[in-house]
Amino acid sequence: MSYPISIFILDVSNSSSDGIGDELANYLDELVTWNTIWTEKLKPIHIKHRAGDEIIFVGSGYSTAYILAFFVSRIWKYRNHNPYFGLSFGDIDKHLHDIDIEKWIHPLIKQARYANDLLKQDQKRPLFKFELDQFYSGNPDNPFLYNQFRNEFETLLNTLLYIQHTLIKEQTKIQELVCSSYLILQQQKAVGEFLGKTPPTISSHYKKGKCEEILHTFTEIMKTLNSLEKKTYHTLRVNPNEASGILLDSIRSHLKENINTLHSI
Repeated sequence: MSYPISIFILDVSNSSSDGIGDELANYLDELVTWNTIWTEKLKPIHIKHRAGDEIIFVGSGYSTAYILAFFVSRIWKYRNHNPYFGLSFGDIDKHLHDIDIEKWIHPLIKQARYANDLLKQDQKRPLFKFELDQFYSGNPDNPFLYNQFRNEFETLLNTLLYIQHTLIKEQTKIQELVCSSYLILQQQKAVGEFLGKTPPTISSHYKKGKCEEILHTFTEIMKTLNSLEKKTYHTLRVNPNEASGILLDSIRSHLKENINTLHSI
């Protein structure tokens, strides 16, 4: 029996500079706690802060790691030390309950690590990169993902992520704050009340900051990964879209309770 999972490996840019290594380490510990809270209803998951400036996450579902990584990237507060995420997804023949993340060796881990290393070497350094094919030939029982088109799918996915990253980089600080606030609050009126700005001002920042395009890309990538999982696994206990909805609700609920942390970005 196989199980659908996704993985991210988070690393931090310039983590050894500015003398804030301990502060960053404490922040990563906090993010591990937050991700654990967000995924409470989707257990089992594995998440670990290790090697000083690295977090590794493994959880059920093709889209889970990307959803978590996207939210972390939007609330990240150290703008001189941005995170970047090597991502992979696929299938394993063990239940996550039976995995020891500290000892587990699997091609999907190698893929996420390889994607992370490619980002580390990229001077433009996008936030996200998927690796789907470098080390893993896949499960022949799951033809929807592991067929002759997987290279093309990886290219399209990473191209979308690169365009998304370009739009994010072009945002001003207030546009970034509006976009992140809207991701959580989902209403421009609520964003205006939180930021103390008028609806027309919020609308202007939202449009000029290409927030709709950034968030639409996030949603479409999530939906595509969910569709792929649903086509691969015809007898899932929980529909992938429903699982993602549960995860999104959990993340937003927790972040609304801690919404003032956005002022630090």
